[in-house]
Amino acid sequence: MQTYNGPIFDGDSHLYETPDAFTRYLPKELEKDWTIHFKTGADNEYALYVGERKVEITGGYMTPDGKVPPPGNLKEWLRAMKEGKGEVDMRVDMTPDMMHAEARLKKMDEFNVEGCLLYCGNMVTVPSFLDDAKAGAQVLHAYNRWMLDEWHFNYKDRIYSAPLISLADLDDAIREAEFVIKNGARAVLMSMGPSVHGRSPADPYYDRFWSLLNEAHVRVVFHVGEAIYLKHHMAVWGEKMQESRLRQSAFVWMHGYSERPVVETLSNFIFWNFFARFPNIKMLSAENGCEWVPNMLVKMDKVRGMAKMGYWPQGQLTERPSTIFKRHVGVVAYPEDDIRGVIDQTGSAEWIIMGSDYPHAEGVPEPKDFIEEAMGNCSLEEQRKVMYENGKKFMASI
Repeated sequence: MQTYNGPIFDGDSHLYETPDAFTRYLPKELEKDWTIHFKTGADNEYALYVGERKVEITGGYMTPDGKVPPPGNLKEWLRAMKEGKGEVDMRVDMTPDMMHAEARLKKMDEFNVEGCLLYCGNMVTVPSFLDDAKAGAQVLHAYNRWMLDEWHFNYKDRIYSAPLISLADLDDAIREAEFVIKNGARAVLMSMGPSVHGRSPADPYYDRFWSLLNEAHVRVVFHVGEAIYLKHHMAVWGEKMQESRLRQSAFVWMHGYSERPVVETLSNFIFWNFFARFPNIKMLSAENGCEWVPNMLVKMDKVRGMAKMGYWPQGQLTERPSTIFKRHVGVVAYPEDDIRGVIDQTGSAEWIIMGSDYPHAEGVPEPKDFIEEAMGNCSLEEQRKVMYENGKKFMASI
């Protein structure tokens, strides 16, 4: 079978923050309780902290001298850790392309990557700790200003960095949307789940915010992260969230980090008839895998019929939920996903986008390796779509 060797669009790549990323623009009055910083705590573990609160999931990830797990070598890194050699033999120094835009472009040229979506680094672990709406909005704004300085929101039409926005305070969300759009953002990163107000994010209450993104054709990304809205649900099972990944239970992995948050979030937007109101908005699931999609599409279409005479918050859908999904949603697959099976079950490869997760350990060493890992039994046309065409089409404004 032929193998695709053309240009690549990477739907999941990351940066590593420079040391002042969290402090450069943070207001003085927030420094005591909201400064995000790495330190060795009383437990002797080097981890990220929000004020004095330890972000457990970051414990042991970086070393005090700035070394990180090797890109695309998770299995080898975990094996070395099990043997007690993780920090000695497997850690690597961060390279300039992990921290600076122009160096990343050179790395992309080396990888034959034409364009990419770029997400935050250690900051991806922080949103669940921003439990004060006003302070949280300022923390995110300070971070977004740093991202704009260092990476831009659209760097040479090749690197599309995704600033972070929260709906915890609507007026702040609107101001942040205006700021990022004014500065060229093509995508924003948001947390999965309902708003803190006990509302669907597709509730008309937020339409002023979504109207801004719709007019600017901004893409909305839901990247894997702490689905903190499930915290109380986990508690009734005797389970905890915001724990170290190395100590996290299988139950939380399955229901707190797996497909449940993304399935609930995307289906909620669809059932609230969101895309009829905002047809220019597309949404992307990043680093949640894709094997949950076939069952979700079947289930959505089925319950649409079951609820035909039921309550539809924004009116009955005029077409199948699965059709709406395929038109408005992209999904970044894991390299370990059964992509052949997923395509066969859904009848389409149009919505699947590759992601390298570079420079994190969980992905592939180089974006091209995604084909061998995940698509060796797919046709050349399917490989081209997933590796390049779907991502380009997803980011196209019209």
